[in-house]
Amino acid sequence: MTTTAINPYLNGNFAPVREEITTNTLKVIGELPPDLSGMFVRNGPNPQWPPIGQYHWFDGDGMLHGVRISNGQATYSNRYVRTQGWKIEQATGKAVWSGLLEPPQMDNPHGGYKNTANTALVWHAGQMLALNEGGAPHAIKLPDLQTKGEYTYNGKLVSAFTAHPKVDPNNGEMMFFGYSFTPPYLQYSVVSAAGELLQTVPIDLPMGVMMHDFAITENYTIFMDLPLTFNPERVQRGEPMMMFERDRPSRFGIVPRYGDNSNIRWFESSPCYIFHTLNAYEDGNEVVLIACRMKSTNVLNDDSSLVPDADIPRLYCWRFNLSTGKIREEMLDDVPAEFPRVNENYVGQPIRYGYAGKLAKSSLPLFDGLIKYDLSNGKSQTHEFAHGCYGGEAVFAPRLDATSEDDGWLVTFVHDESTTTSELVVINAQDVTAEPVARVLIPQRVPYGFHGSWVSEEQLRNSL
Repeated sequence: MTTTAINPYLNGNFAPVREEITTNTLKVIGELPPDLSGMFVRNGPNPQWPPIGQYHWFDGDGMLHGVRISNGQATYSNRYVRTQGWKIEQATGKAVWSGLLEPPQMDNPHGGYKNTANTALVWHAGQMLALNEGGAPHAIKLPDLQTKGEYTYNGKLVSAFTAHPKVDPNNGEMMFFGYSFTPPYLQYSVVSAAGELLQTVPIDLPMGVMMHDFAITENYTIFMDLPLTFNPERVQRGEPMMMFERDRPSRFGIVPRYGDNSNIRWFESSPCYIFHTLNAYEDGNEVVLIACRMKSTNVLNDDSSLVPDADIPRLYCWRFNLSTGKIREEMLDDVPAEFPRVNENYVGQPIRYGYAGKLAKSSLPLFDGLIKYDLSNGKSQTHEFAHGCYGGEAVFAPRLDATSEDDGWLVTFVHDESTTTSELVVINAQDVTAEPVARVLIPQRVPYGFHGSWVSEEQLRNSL
């Protein structure tokens, strides 16, 4: 049984597109900047077949949508990430796995879980990886978006791989983690600039938690032990395995980059949930974390007892004093916002600017604009999409030979609900309230999705 007729994530612009196309020389309204050259790729859920039972937005097969920009022109292509699960269901001609809202399929001969590779992307060591936090990354060939296969660092990958690894722009190292329902609940890894997996160490947690994101600074890595917990005992009582425990504090663990469980320091704060961090950096004897904070979350269960305004993310700042052990928590903006991003050249470094999607007043995760935060003065500016138009995460594409942190463009897909058409918008990051400098018309609908990446022309030339 499927729920296509009533499930909002299978209808409208959340509904999948099944045709994979490649189109050259797209129509552009406005003008693509001559020094904007590279490829924007966005990942997202796109179920290949009608789902089994209840469908959650997180369940769909990964599909990549790519727009390559060069010499003022643009091309578009979209491709499924051809995971092992996708191949099995393609051969079977129907869905084989149920989703996150259904009980685990213990009797599934192909395994109880499908790695959908549907969440995010990272470019590192000449390789694009499509990510899903429950399994291994998948290597993607650019610019044609073909799947090369699972990427396990020559068999050294021993944990799941977060959807949000962090690449240090100064030395090229990449940090990632994997969480688990069973011990070790958290494992932390460092990859060299050349793509060699250097270390994987366990980090002790009292129980399993859903840890979607983390952060790095120049010298530290920050983990978030938040009270969205996994508890098999709850299942035996007929309760959800994953629940937000409002009586548990939030814990933030700060570990030296090449450290391990022996030298991690934990800081306790009020209960909350964080899906995405904006950035972190060091300020004297303090480590500063900026992220979108929610009071609690019912992401995978409908708990009507949650506090009012629970699932609404807003931009917050935490300061962890490594000398005194004290922590300060402060809301930076009261406007609901998610999918925060920075200029990737400033990851782990002090920043002035951040960007996020402005959440619309809707029961669905729709963004009706983009926010640019000026963290130096607490002010913000908003780019509003046209009425009835909704966008996604804004990825920062730096100008070649940029002279300042915000010297570049914000790039995202926008969908017009009235015409059911999609486009790529390019916004001057130094003038976000203005109209887009360019709108690239996409020849087919681009469903709402998750996270994207900008790959420069130089990186494309050096891709593996």
